[in-house]
Amino acid sequence: MTDRPNFVLFITDQHRADYLSCAGHPVLKTPNIDSIASNGVQFNRFYVSNPVCMPNRATLMTGRTPSAHGVRQNGIPLPLSSNTFVEMLRDAGYRTALVGKSHLQNFTTFPPVNIETNIPENYTAPRDDKKEAQKGAFMDGNYKQERPDFWDNPDAKLDLPFYGYEHVDLCFGHGDECGGDYYWWLKKNHENADALRGPKNGMPHEYSVRQAWRTKVPENLYPTAWIADHAEEYINNYAKSDDDAPFYMVASFPDPHHPFTPPGKYWDMYKPEQMEVPQSFNVNNWNPPPHVQALLDRRDEGKPPEDGIMSYGINVQEALEARALTCGMIAMVDDGVGKVLAALEANGLRKNTVVMFTSDHGDHLGDHSLLRKGPAHYRELVRVAFLWSDPGSEVNGAETEALSGTIDISATVLDRARVAPYNGLQGKSMLPVADEPTSAGPRDAFLIEEDNQRILPVLGKDPKARTLITKNWRLSVYHGKDWGELYDLENDPGELTNLWDDAECQNTKMAMMERLVHEQIALNDNSPQPLGRA
Repeated sequence: MTDRPNFVLFITDQHRADYLSCAGHPVLKTPNIDSIASNGVQFNRFYVSNPVCMPNRATLMTGRTPSAHGVRQNGIPLPLSSNTFVEMLRDAGYRTALVGKSHLQNFTTFPPVNIETNIPENYTAPRDDKKEAQKGAFMDGNYKQERPDFWDNPDAKLDLPFYGYEHVDLCFGHGDECGGDYYWWLKKNHENADALRGPKNGMPHEYSVRQAWRTKVPENLYPTAWIADHAEEYINNYAKSDDDAPFYMVASFPDPHHPFTPPGKYWDMYKPEQMEVPQSFNVNNWNPPPHVQALLDRRDEGKPPEDGIMSYGINVQEALEARALTCGMIAMVDDGVGKVLAALEANGLRKNTVVMFTSDHGDHLGDHSLLRKGPAHYRELVRVAFLWSDPGSEVNGAETEALSGTIDISATVLDRARVAPYNGLQGKSMLPVADEPTSAGPRDAFLIEEDNQRILPVLGKDPKARTLITKNWRLSVYHGKDWGELYDLENDPGELTNLWDDAECQNTKMAMMERLVHEQIALNDNSPQPLGRA
């Protein structure tokens, strides 16, 4: 086994685990992504540390929980003082590259949500650089490099290295309205690029699901194609160079996150009538927890979603449409993955390159009658794919049920590259499981954190949730609430029967609560190390 292989990580945005043909999707075809699984290991119990973009992407980079690295919710940049495993690889001699989406910093200029602006009369207000517990937190220009105003200039360039990446082709945003390097490339390659993008420029269609529009952006100019082309270019240039250092490259796609804008043939590739009706629409006696029931009540009352990001209740037709368009976007991602894999093969690099595939979090997509994401930690939201293909291993086409998650990717890559981890890295190497998929793995429980910044029905302002997942159970606790969720994952994999108040499950609930406390304690930050005698 080669000690210093190359690495390629494919990551998608808001892509649940079961939306791959290798994961058993009955309609969607993803032959290129499937090839990673067929030449390696598919992790079937792989979970996010937070079901929101920025916190979990920061966890991937640091191998630390959101409560440890500080990106507890969207809108908080990853501190530049944070160590990342990409920096460790770079220090060990690796070439490092990011093509596509980063989302380690904000790509909006919106003010803080739920900000407190009322200063009591006769009180002295803190000055701007002392409004937070950390002085001047994230106020300088170094934390504005993914914002639209930073990219108003076509000559804008990131300060490199960027969290350890020495090469970055940046594409931020969603759908056909992405910015960064991609936007200025699009402007150069189409004389009227701005007239192609967004819902106001969309072509007519018959879909009713919100945030769906038929984009005018051609397939070859769409962000997914741009990312695949630039990742291919990076590999080709590396192969042509005389550099014998190994590389770590990420190809990060903004799709299939809403809005639903698959271009060209991908819009029509899958039809709503081909999609399976979510189980919750066929079960009349499932008992949603209060915060989910509130969203379904809003749907039944004809009230629109409260914003364009969080979960909301939908009907069957909307669910089928969202599923069909999502499949179209994933199919395009699969074609992009195929292009990059072909470049590895053509340049003789596949034989020494570990290939991975994952996503930052999932999407309800109609399950439990919901769409998008929010603090309802059903499996469709918190479970994502992780595929590992190592040409130095004899394991091919295997599956594992070992518990693992995003927090473990950094430790696994460092282990494979023979680079020692830094103090405070909380992830655990999955390399022993990749080499022996039937082994139990290093975890018997997995913790998921969520600290939301919005005002949500029932949950109120700034809701906080913690979820513990074991082999057979899922427990979710909501701060300040005397109710929660408990599911028997063995007998109720669809999580339709909440056993929180079930008399026969109280011992299990208490045991899970105790284990949750212990898991929280175990994940308390141990960085920096104190001196032996202060």
